[in-house]
Amino acid sequence: MAAATGVGAGDLVATLVAGARFGYVLFWAVIVGTIFKIALAEATGRWHVTSGRTILSGWRQLGRWALGYFGVYAAIWGFVYGATAMSASALPLNALFPVLDVRYWGMICGVLGLVIVWFGRYAVLEKIMTFFVGIMFVTVVGTAILVVPNMTAIAGGLLPRLPEDSLIYVLGLIGGVGGTITMASYGYWTMAKGWRSPKWLGMMRFDNTVGYVTTGVFVASMLIVGAELLAGMDLRSGDGGLLTLADVLAEDYGQWARIPFLVGFFAVAFSSVIGVWNGVSLLVSDWWRVWRLGRHESEKVDDERHYDRFAGARTPMYKGYLLWLTFPPMALLFLDQPFQLVIVYGVLGALFMPFLAGTLMVLLNSKTLDAEHRSRWLSNLMLGLCVLLFAALAVNQVVGLVTG
Repeated sequence: MAAATGVGAGDLVATLVAGARFGYVLFWAVIVGTIFKIALAEATGRWHVTSGRTILSGWRQLGRWALGYFGVYAAIWGFVYGATAMSASALPLNALFPVLDVRYWGMICGVLGLVIVWFGRYAVLEKIMTFFVGIMFVTVVGTAILVVPNMTAIAGGLLPRLPEDSLIYVLGLIGGVGGTITMASYGYWTMAKGWRSPKWLGMMRFDNTVGYVTTGVFVASMLIVGAELLAGMDLRSGDGGLLTLADVLAEDYGQWARIPFLVGFFAVAFSSVIGVWNGVSLLVSDWWRVWRLGRHESEKVDDERHYDRFAGARTPMYKGYLLWLTFPPMALLFLDQPFQLVIVYGVLGALFMPFLAGTLMVLLNSKTLDAEHRSRWLSNLMLGLCVLLFAALAVNQVVGLVTG
């Protein structure tokens, strides 16, 4: 779930642009980004597993300001992301089947995601996402193998270097290896699997590491493809860059290479639709539950009944947010080229990550946790670096929005 949801079309095309411009020089940044995301997701999962409380319950512990921030953020982010995700899913379908315009393919993808998540319980969604991860692995990693990566250059890219004008690309690669607000959903998925006590801590850490190593492999594959196939090309950040890659594959290897890649492009984009429609709706459902609770009321979610009633699906707020993700954003699909929408989405994503890392750092050092489960120096160091990194990204995104 983490691998399929966290890697979207935007992550792949941003990495593609970095590879086309700098070759393998920034390969080290992909590895650093993977390590940071493993640390951040581990912190989220550890809070859920060891405290018996959800991340929203933790934010309520910090004060209503944290819940208020998340509530406003989720409303705005959902409207913008809904359109972005549907458009990304529609682009490869339009390229494969041009009988429908992109906006109408986008609407179909949005409604299909709604139906799958509305009626599917977690176990079903996990199987669907596993299928999409398989497609992603075969097509995305397969494309990287097809272009024959330069292993010597990759080895050279493991040494941290900052070429001229590369800092923003480095920050993007480190910050973009899988997920924004969806990282906070990870704890709800562990609860859905029944991992609700400290005895599951080792399994959660293994699961989390495998998930984000997988996202790192996907992103590294796109860097390889960008370096080998698109070196020197003036690509723009936007999902259309993946269509450019599909055309280059067709020119160099024939149509047989273009079609599987477009299928993989769809798997990357649509799996994010399913993951976000489920994961962020869980967050919002739990936000409404916690908002109505007193600060010191019992908020533990310790069995299946409590999970379904409080932190799980099937609540009116869960279904309402699903509808909010799907139908209002369709109006934005009628914008011909919504570049401002993409910029605003980037700003919104950057504004959540320092909040998540900072609040986890506070919660995992609080006395509400048993001493053995609190953060040690390494976790605190990684979370502190995450705060600094994502704050720098947020400042850059906001400055770009104001000056651009």
